[in-house]
Amino acid sequence: MITTLLGGLSPRQFLEEYWQKKPLLVRQALPGFNGLLSRDELFDLACDPDVESRWVRHDGERWEVEHGPQRRSRLRGKRVPWTVLVQGVNLWLPEGDRLLHSFDFIPQARLDDLMVSYAVDGGGVGPHFDNYDVFLLQGIGKRRWRIGDQKDHNLVEGAPLRILKDFRPIHDWVLEPGDLLYLPPHWAHDGIAQGECMTYSIGFRTPTAQELGAEFLGWLQERVCLDSVYADPDLTLQENSALISEAMVDQVGAMLQAIRWDRSMVADFLGEYLTEPKAHVFFDPPDEPLSAAGFARRLEKAGFALDARSILLFRGARFFINGEALDAPAALHPALAELAHRRRLAPAGGHPPALAELLYDWYLAGFGHPPE
Repeated sequence: MITTLLGGLSPRQFLEEYWQKKPLLVRQALPGFNGLLSRDELFDLACDPDVESRWVRHDGERWEVEHGPQRRSRLRGKRVPWTVLVQGVNLWLPEGDRLLHSFDFIPQARLDDLMVSYAVDGGGVGPHFDNYDVFLLQGIGKRRWRIGDQKDHNLVEGAPLRILKDFRPIHDWVLEPGDLLYLPPHWAHDGIAQGECMTYSIGFRTPTAQELGAEFLGWLQERVCLDSVYADPDLTLQENSALISEAMVDQVGAMLQAIRWDRSMVADFLGEYLTEPKAHVFFDPPDEPLSAAGFARRLEKAGFALDARSILLFRGARFFINGEALDAPAALHPALAELAHRRRLAPAGGHPPALAELLYDWYLAGFGHPPE
């Protein structure tokens, strides 16, 4: 499937020649693809208060944006072009989760979510650029994409969206169902619906240095202990009592230099940060959970699948699931690494009892379950 998805390129070729370098248009990347859900099913998600969505309308001069939950009446307009964008469809639709993980030739640590947008004729979000990579897969209908590698990223002042002031496209393509367009970061693009259409966007995480720094310092705060106390037994009389002395600055600077971190701490931070569920994500424990013995029997017969909301990553012997770190015994490493990669374990007998115990805890927390 991946070879078809990438137009005959191997994942290695794609990474070497295109990833974050230049766009790639693949005609019929998924032949026969007409989407994963209907317009009304997408609207149901857009109206759900637990789902992130945006509604965008453009009347030729003015842009209007409303964040969800959406109102059904808003999704019936026809006079002015509009679009509705629903984030995290992979969390609500099993087929969406499978589509998202079709792109696991990019490390899962970089994978973000599947967004689905519906637009009436002429609908779109205007010419803009993103700071992240994106694959745009066309579902029903057609969308015209104009793209450009311009350096001018000045934006329209006062607009509720990041609209480019001077958009200069160099490519102009119309995507039909099953067509795929890959865009590297910072490529300007403008997608306009030709008739009603739905587009599936696979996006990737690109945290800024500021975001990473702020999150890391917060993480570090709970793990660094500075046990010295400010003292000044050699304090001398100051002419001005309001002066912050050089001696105070020097001493506090020396105390703060005790803040240290190493590579393993950075790795632990990344594991917890990258698997931390988004603020609106909650897990649902089973209503009538199996007993531990019943779960172990089901595990042997059916295997185990991660919930779509779960993120499992690892580094060496350290595994991270949904913001939590654990040191797994060496005997569990192969199975957990396989589960992290494939997001499921095949049915098999002879699993170590410790694996069944760990997966049972995850099952009770709603992190995964034996497939039906």
